[in-house]
Amino acid sequence: MADFKFLEDPVSKKWVVLAPRRAKRPDIAKTSSPLCPFCIGREKDEPELYRVGGEEGTSNWQIRVVPNKFPFAPIHEIIIHSPDHHKNFEELPEDQVELIFKTYRQRYNTHKTKGQVYVFHNRGEGGGESLPHPHTQLTVIPNEVKLEIPPLGPDSLSLSREETEKIETPYFLISSPITSQWPDEVWIYPRSGGRTFGDILDEEISDLSSIVSGLIQILDLRHGHEFSFNFYIYPGGDWYLRIIPRVKVLGGFEVGTGIFVNTQDPQETIEFIKEHFDKPVGGPNEEKIKTTHTASYRKRV
Repeated sequence: MADFKFLEDPVSKKWVVLAPRRAKRPDIAKTSSPLCPFCIGREKDEPELYRVGGEEGTSNWQIRVVPNKFPFAPIHEIIIHSPDHHKNFEELPEDQVELIFKTYRQRYNTHKTKGQVYVFHNRGEGGGESLPHPHTQLTVIPNEVKLEIPPLGPDSLSLSREETEKIETPYFLISSPITSQWPDEVWIYPRSGGRTFGDILDEEISDLSSIVSGLIQILDLRHGHEFSFNFYIYPGGDWYLRIIPRVKVLGGFEVGTGIFVNTQDPQETIEFIKEHFDKPVGGPNEEKIKTTHTASYRKRV
């Protein structure tokens, strides 16, 4: 059998990826002295697809892209955020975060004619992370596979997110939709729509990098250091980036019906972001976030 196979359920019409080889992935996140394949000194262990900084095979790189050794799609890549094994978006310098998003754009445009390019980031055990060195994954999913992720176009059924207050930056809007499925779920989308992520401009990347770094920093304070979360970039037109803190456990009702129970008022999320996001010198009020604004909702339904 191949490493993976896309299968459509003939009754529900939902798609499943059968990828038993993925079970053999190393889970070094749980070991005390992991031998990290993404750290400096391991450059010759894997074929390199793309890099920022230095010559191929050398250790003076800023970002590297390598194939995923345990793929579940025809094209499946790993984007290693930096040589630093511990620092992620909320701790890396902003210019490094910009390089990460520019790499997303480069890889997106490299593959956009081959299928649906899906960029996603996992952090923490609850977010599905198996290698703790910060990285993002990029997959290309065949066009015939229907993705069950909500669109954001003017003709979509997601207009309910217009009911919530939005925070504006020079190029983006930040929202916590009234129909959020997860506590403290946040959507970031361009103020000018009708484009794919591959069309993002450098000045927009600068703005987006600042937003993502700032949001993850305050959510990290609110939910605990290195809290588990995912984000993904919508692969089609009218793209957006959706951050999902994985701070609750799904119950049988949600798994069985597909109806999510959100125990956090999205308006409270927006009020929290408004107070603590994009603060001047000194950063967010850590003490207030960890006391008054700590997450207090029930984590199970």
